[in-house]
Amino acid sequence: MCDREHGLAGDQFAAVSRLLAGSPRNWGRWGDADEVGSLNFLTQAEVLRGVSAVRQGKVFTCGELIGNPAGDPLWPGRVHARRETVIDKASYARGDLQSLPGGAEFTDDKIEMFLQGSTQFDALGHVWYDDAMWNGYPASESNGGMRKASVLPIAERGVVGRGVLLDMARFRGKAHLDKGDLLGLDDILGCAEAQNVSIEKHDILCLRLGFLQLLHVQGPDAFYRDFLEPGLTYSPELVAWFHEMEIPCLSTDTISNETELDPDVGVQIPLHCALMRNLGVAFNEICNFEKLAEDCAADGQWTFLYAAAPLKVYQATGAPVNVLAVK
Repeated sequence: MCDREHGLAGDQFAAVSRLLAGSPRNWGRWGDADEVGSLNFLTQAEVLRGVSAVRQGKVFTCGELIGNPAGDPLWPGRVHARRETVIDKASYARGDLQSLPGGAEFTDDKIEMFLQGSTQFDALGHVWYDDAMWNGYPASESNGGMRKASVLPIAERGVVGRGVLLDMARFRGKAHLDKGDLLGLDDILGCAEAQNVSIEKHDILCLRLGFLQLLHVQGPDAFYRDFLEPGLTYSPELVAWFHEMEIPCLSTDTISNETELDPDVGVQIPLHCALMRNLGVAFNEICNFEKLAEDCAADGQWTFLYAAAPLKVYQATGAPVNVLAVK
């Protein structure tokens, strides 16, 4: 997320603090040095529960294409990933390089991108208020690099468990949700009931909204005009449900995992604050659930083994990932 999202100052900081006064926290639940939060719920038993959801051997990759010529789904203000070839056959033809001993040649390239510019995990310290991030670490631990609650502990641990896909667009009778469409706890529970799937404690919650796919239909000018992502909106009931269900990870096919500016509470990213910062829920954003959702609708199996591990980037606030869903 960009500076505009978490650069809340003055009265906006106070508004978030007032809104979440008394909101549940998991700080200290796994010790003062914890940096992976609710992922602690994903024990070996939970991994095996996820494995038990594999019935057909179908594998779906849920990462978006990086460096898509049609445009990457990005938060406004970020720039697209740029891949550059630095060695190719032409390098040898020009005489820039000589073949390796024995005659072999190779190609090489590099990439420049925002670490949160594609399918990715947020670090738990990515967003804060009241100058404290997850587990009470001071926000100053972000200066020059995340010394606490970076994405690295998540990457080293991995995220594996039972995933449940809720097709919120299908539930609303749409191919995709539109700008400003809001979702609440009733939608989550109603969608699960409509799909005849039970959400269980420690499930990895995956939501398909379909909104980002409009980028390739409408083009970037129309897509980003008056940009307002659909998605979950804050309520005390929703936060309490995440807390009671001990949800370890929220995964969606949107950039923010929540609506960009909650119209009722008047603050930005309240769920990043209530779920990530306070409860330690891992946020996996910008997934592509299109093929997975199509298959789930066809066979009625909405549960699967969810497996993901972001890149191990030192002191990073987020890192790319290619999520696997195995049915």
